[in-house]
Amino acid sequence: MQTEDSACEVEDAELSARRLGEGPPLLMISGGVGAASSYGALAARLAEEYTVLLYDRRGHFGSVDVTEGPVSVEQQAADARAVIRHFGFGTALVFGSSAGAQIGLALAAQHPETVEGLVAHEPPAVRLLPDAEQWLEFAAEQVSHAESGDLLTAFTGFVGSIAGAGLPTAGTIRLPNEDEWRFLFTRELTRIYEYLPDVETLRRSRVPIVLAAGEGSRGYYHYRPARVLALELGLPFVEMPGAHLAPQRNAGEFAAELSRLLTDLVR
Repeated sequence: MQTEDSACEVEDAELSARRLGEGPPLLMISGGVGAASSYGALAARLAEEYTVLLYDRRGHFGSVDVTEGPVSVEQQAADARAVIRHFGFGTALVFGSSAGAQIGLALAAQHPETVEGLVAHEPPAVRLLPDAEQWLEFAAEQVSHAESGDLLTAFTGFVGSIAGAGLPTAGTIRLPNEDEWRFLFTRELTRIYEYLPDVETLRRSRVPIVLAAGEGSRGYYHYRPARVLALELGLPFVEMPGAHLAPQRNAGEFAAELSRLLTDLVR
């Protein structure tokens, strides 16, 4: 399959971007540590129907960031819009999971003219929840560990809260991509958890949106915000195959369901 790799210039950063496939444009915004490659298998399947646009989030992997301090979700939404424009498209369908879903929701609110439709999978919009303070404190705790130099404790605490993550026993954990996790914890995580989707703006924007969560995530905090937000917006809530990491671990089954949702969005 033909791919095109390029550098997308944005404010105070340069994003490593990739385009593959043919068809309507589909921007995929990664969660976690912001790697375009995290959607590798999923993107390959969807590229049979779509022109898939991927990028490493600013400051991660092949992308650079020259700023200091927190990276806001609003800035990340502007980056996502820039990637769509970089590849010559005025609008695109958008899929985001976890942090990528938060960014997708911000993109739909800030730049609705850019979003043909959005599937937001398990956005950690914990401020929508009645126990929001618990989860904001949880995020702050992981940030504190990372800032004090105990990155492994931050990693195990964070990943251990995720449905289906499957941490190995403590004695065998080896932390991959330390710089990426450090950037996530010290510069992104607080803003991602604190971001409250703009319900009124999303309601007025008329961007078609589906809120989704994995059937294997039932009972976990990252399942609940999608359902609450769907109720707030009067929009569909859909259970998808797998758990939080299904876009990576169940790519085939997840791609089939995602393709169906995307098709329904633009009918």
